[in-house]
Parts: sequence; structure tokens; C-alpha cells
Amino acid sequence: MGLKTRAGHQGTGPGAITPDGCAVELYARLPVGAEPDIVAAAVPAGAHILELGCGVGRVTRPLLERGFTVTAVDESQEMLDRVRGTRTICGPIEELDLGETFDVVMLASFLVHSADIGTRQGLLRTCRRHIAASGCVLIQREGEDWHTNVPRERTDASGFTARIVSADPVGDGVNSVYAEYEFPDAAWTQTFLSRPLTKAQFEQALAEVGLKVDTYLTDDRTWVRAIPAS
Repeated sequence: MGLKTRAGHQGTGPGAITPDGCAVELYARLPVGAEPDIVAAAVPAGAHILELGCGVGRVTRPLLERGFTVTAVDESQEMLDRVRGTRTICGPIEELDLGETFDVVMLASFLVHSADIGTRQGLLRTCRRHIAASGCVLIQREGEDWHTNVPRERTDASGFTARIVSADPVGDGVNSVYAEYEFPDAAWTQTFLSRPLTKAQFEQALAEVGLKVDTYLTDDRTWVRAIPAS
């Protein structure tokens, strides 16, 4: 039995759609971006990485190719079925407790912007619970104009177009975001809820679970390395 669709989230297009509106076939097509290079530059060579929300393994694969050990976690078995060559775990990230720690925990894909504050706290507690004393957490944030610079469009060199069409307030500091992805032979849409976080709000969210910013890894502060606060 599939997981129940998350309120405020939906997706359209060919293939399986996950509870948060992500299309498995779409993510299998998306090219690898700068993420593997950012990670590799921020952590020790050969580190054991706990990748939370790995999806189809778009980032997992190049990390493995760079010599990292990766434990890949996702709530969608359809996504995990695309991941090859490493340990995979299916289940809700916010409830994960493996009873072990890792050199690096990675929380990408803007998961820290969960609309539900309790879910966000659960995600970050999972990060804190699984990090070794000398380890770090790598977190991907939304850009600071991500919700205001709309609509916007980007045509990738590989031939598809991605659009953020709208980001509309729905109350309590949450926006409903509508995105479109067009390929020559197929199209997908995704609607999802996102809670924008200022730099101060983000750092406060880390402090609530015993983490603190070590450094912002990119000039736009969308990638962050955090460490245990004590």
C-alpha cells in the first residue's frame, strides 16, 4: 500500500508520485548539479554519509563514485528502488533512529523548510541524533529570494525547462509553491508547502535541537555546515 498524499502536496505527470508530490520519473531525469562538489569540499575524504531524503540517488551516485560510503534514506520505496550500490533504508526521516552515528548527515532538497514546525524539528533531531561528536550536518536551504523572485524560469543545458510559477501565502508563515518541469517528451507539475526561514530563524531552529552553524559553504548561504552545539 502506498503512503498517503501529504496535505497541500500534489504532483502530476507520468509515473509514480510520492506523498509530497515528487515524480519519481522526473527526478530520475534531472541532471546532477553542484551538490556532490559542495559536499566533497566540506567533509573529510572517505567519510560515511547518512543521506536523508536521497530520492532516486541523483547525489548518492556521484558521492559513491568519489569514494564516500553512503547510507541512503527516503520515505518512498519507489524512489529507493532507483538507488544502486549502497545501503538503503525506507521510512519517515523524522522518526529515524538507527542506533549509530555518522561522520556526516546530509539534509538536502530544502527539507528543513517543512511547513509543519514539528516535522522540521523531527528532521533536525534526526540529524543531531545520528551525528558523531566530531561530525557535521550539511543542510541545503532555500535562497533568500526564493519565494519573492517569482515567477522564474530556467532552461537547462540538457534540454528541459523548470519554472517556479507561484509562491502564495496560505497562512502561518507558509507558502504554497507551484512548479512546472517541461521536457521535449513529457511534463510534470508539483505543488508543495514551504516555510521560508530567515537566516536568524534558521539558526534558531538549529539551536532548538542542539546544533549550530559552523560555516556557510556557498556565497548565497544555501548550503550550510552545522556541528553539535556542545
